[in-house]
Amino acid sequence: MAVFNVKNLCETTRAKLSDAIAKMETFLNERSLQQLNTDKDEAMEEFYKGYLSDIRHLLVFSEVSYEKLGVALRRPNFNVEYAEKVLYEVYHSCVNNFFYPKNECYSEDGRYAYTGQDAIRFRKKPTREVRDLTIELSKIFETLRDELAYYETDYITQKRMQGEKV
Repeated sequence: MAVFNVKNLCETTRAKLSDAIAKMETFLNERSLQQLNTDKDEAMEEFYKGYLSDIRHLLVFSEVSYEKLGVALRRPNFNVEYAEKVLYEVYHSCVNNFFYPKNECYSEDGRYAYTGQDAIRFRKKPTREVRDLTIELSKIFETLRDELAYYETDYITQKRMQGEKV
């Protein structure tokens, strides 16, 4: 990939991560487990514990990636190799952690991906605010997934063909 394209991709990826980080931080700072589980339902308590845990992990991965992209962009001489490695990490740590959360409180149903409907399906019916956050994040991470698709497999294949370790 050309230097300009990689640098541009780093800038747009960083902006999208910034947006996702802001949404997650606001949500996590303003909500507690007790506020989400007002009915004191045991099954929902477990659901929300898992959901909050997944969002906290995603926030950390996103913040780390955001910082690394900042480092890549601030270097006096833009290092394409470092930047591509960071973009690869964004795909594998942020995008994958959003679409494949550890606690599986939600999942993506590919049958809805091209219908204009929300492709996110929840294991249990969450509060409106949990649903809204997840749908907002899905739009950001869907875009990142599309823009960083090269870093899913092609990047690794190219590095292996060059005899490099990733």
